[in-house]
Amino acid sequence: MAQRGKNYRAASELIDREKLYGPEEAVQLLKQTAEKTAKFDQTIEVHARLGIDPRHADQQIRSTATLPAGTGKVVRILVFAQGDAARNAEEAGADFVGADDLIRQIEGEWMEFDVAMATPDMMGKVGRLGRILGRRGLMPNPRSGTIVQGPDLARAIEEVRKGKVEFRNDRTGLLHVPIGKTSFSEEKIRENLAALVDAVQRNKPTGAKGIYVRSMTLTSTMGPGIPLDVSSTLALASQAHAS
Repeated sequence: MAQRGKNYRAASELIDREKLYGPEEAVQLLKQTAEKTAKFDQTIEVHARLGIDPRHADQQIRSTATLPAGTGKVVRILVFAQGDAARNAEEAGADFVGADDLIRQIEGEWMEFDVAMATPDMMGKVGRLGRILGRRGLMPNPRSGTIVQGPDLARAIEEVRKGKVEFRNDRTGLLHVPIGKTSFSEEKIRENLAALVDAVQRNKPTGAKGIYVRSMTLTSTMGPGIPLDVSSTLALASQAHAS
């Protein structure tokens, strides 16, 4: 803690490390700590430790969640498409649309986009970008909804604009997912938290045994982590899904 700045230390003092916080109290506390740690609009993230063994294919988790309040971030969308599909993507508002030209740009280390989509017919060419896009989590994939038939591109692009986020476990079985900005109201943060947790629950891998969600933490870009009470957070997600 001695290496942390005084603002971070002041924010950390608001958190009881022996306590697990329910969603409502955690979100209130997050807003308080954000005021102490930075002047800019920080990103809010959820970190979850899952009861999975990432070494096994049937215990991998990769899917998406649609956040009702959006992400608070301007998302730059790239679409690999040609012909009518390219026109559909352009009309839907994709930022970059192309085929061989975009592939050459990315091979030249151009990466000025946040989401990459592709039509199925383009994947034979896009596949050679696997080493570049894969390590950044940007490779189009059917599980993340980013390999899309031409007529469905407008819907897919709109979903991303509205707040669709991808989540996938890392090599240690953790999830790290942005769910909004600290400028959001407490209600909007709770709504996004509930939507994410509900999606994680519904996408439990077939091979996962025992306790699935072992721990969860809510944090902001510059702030300390706030440990969530898993049971009440899961209950919040269940209520949101039921409604």
